[in-house]
Amino acid sequence: MRRTRNAKIVATLGPASSDRETVRQMFMEGVDVFRLNFSHGSGSDHRARMALVRTLEQETGRPIGILADLQGPKLRVGTFKDGPVLLVAGQAFRLDLDPAPGSVCRAELPHPEIFAALVPGAELLLDDGRRRLVVERCGKDFAETRVAVGGMLSDRKGVNVPEVVLPLTALTAKDRRDLDLALELGADWIALSFVQRPEDVSEARALIGTRAAIVSKLEKPSAIERLDEIVALSDAIMVARGDLGVELPAERVPAIQKRIVRACRQQGKPVIVATQMLESMVDSPVPTRAEASDVATAIYDGADAVMLSAESASGKHPIAAVGMMNRIIEQVESDPMYRQLVDASHTPAAAGHIDMAEAVCCAMRRAVTLLHAAVIVCYTSSGHTSLRAARERPEAPILTLTPNIGTARRLALVWGVHSVLTADVDDVTQMTTIACATARSELFASAGQTIVAIAGLPFGAAGTTNLLRIATA
Repeated sequence: MRRTRNAKIVATLGPASSDRETVRQMFMEGVDVFRLNFSHGSGSDHRARMALVRTLEQETGRPIGILADLQGPKLRVGTFKDGPVLLVAGQAFRLDLDPAPGSVCRAELPHPEIFAALVPGAELLLDDGRRRLVVERCGKDFAETRVAVGGMLSDRKGVNVPEVVLPLTALTAKDRRDLDLALELGADWIALSFVQRPEDVSEARALIGTRAAIVSKLEKPSAIERLDEIVALSDAIMVARGDLGVELPAERVPAIQKRIVRACRQQGKPVIVATQMLESMVDSPVPTRAEASDVATAIYDGADAVMLSAESASGKHPIAAVGMMNRIIEQVESDPMYRQLVDASHTPAAAGHIDMAEAVCCAMRRAVTLLHAAVIVCYTSSGHTSLRAARERPEAPILTLTPNIGTARRLALVWGVHSVLTADVDDVTQMTTIACATARSELFASAGQTIVAIAGLPFGAAGTTNLLRIATA
């Protein structure tokens, strides 16, 4: 089976989508990559869901990607002695390391790393930004603050520190255990939460190696300040608009989303737009018009994938949510304006990324346009060739032929790519014959149509894209 769209769908598995039939129907409705959210569920839950996906993959004969999303550090206040307290704007409120239950005047903040980084004037956001405190005086184990935005505050609400780079690793002890399990199970992508600086990605890379690809979740303002460096070190990026929208004014998030998508497209890294895309479908069988427009905007911008979170994990309509997202993408991509916008936003490769592969893919894009080619066939072992081809956002779909199932699964996240497992080829003639036959059998081309094939010589050597061949199917 093949999708009739370029942008991909990532859907989160959870209590609402953990049985075989629901997972199968979600895939048939359009899911390309299934997400396992390690913030929720047990190891046995994730193991069972992974098994469902791999069984489905065997039944359908289609490579399916699996994204394991690590929780990252969770900063929270402690508990309150007499239940929720009412914070009033202008009142003093103390945060400290004392584990005693809090009151209307103070609360535990069991994170010495936060106190170490605070300075007078810094802001603390509580409960997803609904409550706001300004630091007046602080030390290594306390902060005296003034309430700027008040309201009710209850046990273990989250804390965000938007203006400070915290001396925290992105990988907690829990994350390291979850990472071991995800790699043991064979996850294709690892999503790294709480990325503040490039060093966070490097730390994860040292642990993961080549066993999985890394998606850096951009949810901290400090990460945006070093965007290009983080993109360069990552295999893909997720625009995590939930936390990003807490730590930054809501009106800034759309522009930052576009900036991130553009940076990823320039460097040829897949980018996922995530969080609250069809949020109302947690309860409703249809989305709001604003949500449909939100998904459409990400597609018009050229994002590789859009993601469902609670909509598919715990909502009442997980299959309908996938189907709706699929239809929105198809509708956008059938709009003549879509191709105009994608072409207009195309940029040359970033400095330092221009090489022979880049030249071949630029030529491929031009050849496809001039010859109205039906399909681009990429021979790749590592996926490098297909990633470069996708960076160009060509008019024709990208049919990837690879002997590596891991490569095929990872490419399920990438714009325009449809992967098929094949044996290695020995020469250009054999390559062309197989490319034409597969393009026909996978319904990408009819006899007599033009195909454009790209590959690297010698065959099987990663990162050697240096061949462009035009043939007739």
